[in-house]
Amino acid sequence: GEEFGMKLLDDLLDLLFPPKCPFCQSILETPADPVCPACQKSLPWLVGRAGERKVDFTRGCCSPLAYGGAVREAVHRYKFSGVRAYARPFGLLMAQCVQDRPEIIPDVVTWAPLSRKRRRERGYDQGELLARAMAKRLGLPAVPTLVKARHTQPQSGLDSAEARRANALGAYALLPGAEVAGKRVLLADDVVTSGATLSECARTLLEAGAAEVWCVTLAQARPS
Repeated sequence: GEEFGMKLLDDLLDLLFPPKCPFCQSILETPADPVCPACQKSLPWLVGRAGERKVDFTRGCCSPLAYGGAVREAVHRYKFSGVRAYARPFGLLMAQCVQDRPEIIPDVVTWAPLSRKRRRERGYDQGELLARAMAKRLGLPAVPTLVKARHTQPQSGLDSAEARRANALGAYALLPGAEVAGKRVLLADDVVTSGATLSECARTLLEAGAAEVWCVTLAQARPS
């Protein structure tokens, strides 16, 4: 059936374009693994409480990795060099982070969306691809719930937490027709720094009646 056909296509693609480790770009001996054995040892993994961050309007945010070095370079390739294949390994690492925390029991997965302008420029929304890859592994629906109501300058260009908060304020709105009332929502993004973007998204979801919001990102940067 269709499943078998997709599997065959995946196997063929793996032969033609063997999956690479997103962090060191070496070919993965086990294509299903998110990272190679060397990076598994050397990456800046955040274990236990170190991987947790308080974010306003949420129950918290978990991230498997610290942002810097090879992690930063991999995120940049994913976001700015069009390497959208990284969504799968990144999504698997994020799913693992959620599975390690039994207190996170979501009904749906969603993401902090790009503005229409930036999505058009990039050709894809990196947060959406992460959310969909993670949701697939967790066996949950991934649904769009938010729109970027106004185009903001990139948070990465802003130094202080105050500037990031002001930049994010009122930037998101509920997607018309989105059903979040009473739902426990897991909100995905690539990197958390000050948490301003995630808290603004979470505030919008709570105002729309979401029961609670948890966040998960691939990496956690130190807020300046």
